[in-house]
Amino acid sequence: MERTQVLEKDSRFIDVVTEIILSVFRLNAQLLEQGDRLVKPLSLTSARWQVLGAIAMAGEPQTAPQIAAAMGVTRQGVQKQLNLAVAEGLIDPHPNPRHQRSPLHALSARGRAAYSDAMALQSVWAKSLGQGLSLAELQSAKQVLCALEHRLSSVNTS
Repeated sequence: MERTQVLEKDSRFIDVVTEIILSVFRLNAQLLEQGDRLVKPLSLTSARWQVLGAIAMAGEPQTAPQIAAAMGVTRQGVQKQLNLAVAEGLIDPHPNPRHQRSPLHALSARGRAAYSDAMALQSVWAKSLGQGLSLAELQSAKQVLCALEHRLSSVNTS
């Protein structure tokens, strides 16, 4: 293969990866905006819903750093949402025998109900978002996004 063909192929490859990155940025913004609208009737935000979900999916009380790691966000951002959720009665903090200054956070009865209601809304939303796409297409998209996520977590961009 000639050098110009290799460069053209590399250029197309880079262009497609860049388009995927830009699409993910736009998708993330839309998911957060529409997620806020979806759970607003439950007095939740997308951010608070994500924190409730991280705790629910862990299956046991979590520290702020554990929640942040599961969500791929900063501990400070999670802590802000935890403080608000505790004040709203959605989350109960418990002493952590392993770390006195890092409490374990569990969903309260109100938090479990809010999360359950949010997931019922999300189920209908997900079904409508996936309309017209085959299961194979969705699985392929998930596979590509997971591969990119894995590569990003192991690449130093500095």
